[in-house]
Amino acid sequence: MAQPAVTVSDPWEMALEQFHRAARYVPLKRGIREFLAYPKRELTVNFPVKMDDGSVRIFTGYRVHHSTVLGPTKGGIRYHPGVTLNEVRALAMWMTWKCAIAGLPYGGAKGGVVCDPKQLSSGELERLTRRYATEISVLMGPESDIPAPDVGTNPQVMAWIMDTYSMHRGYSVPAVVTGKPVSVGGSVGREEATGLGCALVAREAAAAVGLDLKGARVAVQGFGNVGSVAALTLARMGAVVVAVSDSRGGVYDPHGLDPEALLACKRATGTVADFPQGQRVSAEEVLEVPCDVLVPAALEGQITPDNARRVQARVIIEGANGPTTPEADDVLRSRNVLVVPDILANAGGVIVSYFEWVQDLQAFFWTEEEVRQRLERLLVRGFQEVWRVSEQRGVDLRTAALVRAIERVADALYTRGIYP
Repeated sequence: MAQPAVTVSDPWEMALEQFHRAARYVPLKRGIREFLAYPKRELTVNFPVKMDDGSVRIFTGYRVHHSTVLGPTKGGIRYHPGVTLNEVRALAMWMTWKCAIAGLPYGGAKGGVVCDPKQLSSGELERLTRRYATEISVLMGPESDIPAPDVGTNPQVMAWIMDTYSMHRGYSVPAVVTGKPVSVGGSVGREEATGLGCALVAREAAAAVGLDLKGARVAVQGFGNVGSVAALTLARMGAVVVAVSDSRGGVYDPHGLDPEALLACKRATGTVADFPQGQRVSAEEVLEVPCDVLVPAALEGQITPDNARRVQARVIIEGANGPTTPEADDVLRSRNVLVVPDILANAGGVIVSYFEWVQDLQAFFWTEEEVRQRLERLLVRGFQEVWRVSEQRGVDLRTAALVRAIERVADALYTRGIYP
């Protein structure tokens, strides 16, 4: 059924719009729809950090729990100058649906600190992280809320958070965060899980629409941890990477680019824009190059109703969270572009985070082959379930994914009952 065009730029308004579009297809009791739409709890903290020059700066951080119906909350921590409470709310909601689609025993959460980690020294970053972890420790715990890396954070940041929490408890608690280094309880396969998952989902989506991945042209916006791994994996599957970008620019070559060489260039110079081959393009232009598969793996709100009309891809695999606005979804749907939504396409990270948590709780660790096999099994199952709902309801994949997630959370809520 056609939806009216709604121009939405705020991430939280985007998330709500997506939710309400899908909730129409789910018979929810009075009040339950509203309960599922809004966060369970929100924490805002303002805290001091001693800088290297002896001065003190005040930073603002957030931690939002969207739902605890399916289990403890799970979600990353973002360090970025543009972090807002509404962005964190949206990301927490998307995490709820992502976990539900994957069949994980988690609710959704997200955290963030308003800062530019690139402008902080290692010591400043550690002090900021430890203070922020202390501030949100009232919510955090292996049975209550388990953070993970996101934009601007990495395994080292997770190690500092785990150590801080453990110091307060008096013993090591590795299961309090995921995405840690393997040396302190992390899981093999975690760092590349999101990008690998995007590639696996792209394989399933291509097969569903009759697109042969061998020789298929791929463009990737955001050549970070997610985008680079997705590009490398798709290239190994036989696809041809024709364009990539990062925050400083991008490069396009219709004859194909070597992802390994691109990664080496990024490590050496800090950006793929310095790659000597091909034509230099902007991050925005990468979304519009001739290609079969587009992977937006940067930040939210990148595909808008304006540029959606110029997207030439047949399939879009959302590596980032919320890269496509609701109005852009309408445009893409009218042009028969298949959009595999973020809550399905980039679920590989949270799935392997779940594996890491399980391994930490058991103090028994798996091989990388076991991790990959289990990851592929859950992603393929999730895609097939969402595709089935899409065909049965006659809706796009985003709506189908949300319907599947909302049904799963609502069913658990009805089964648990409303306390008291």
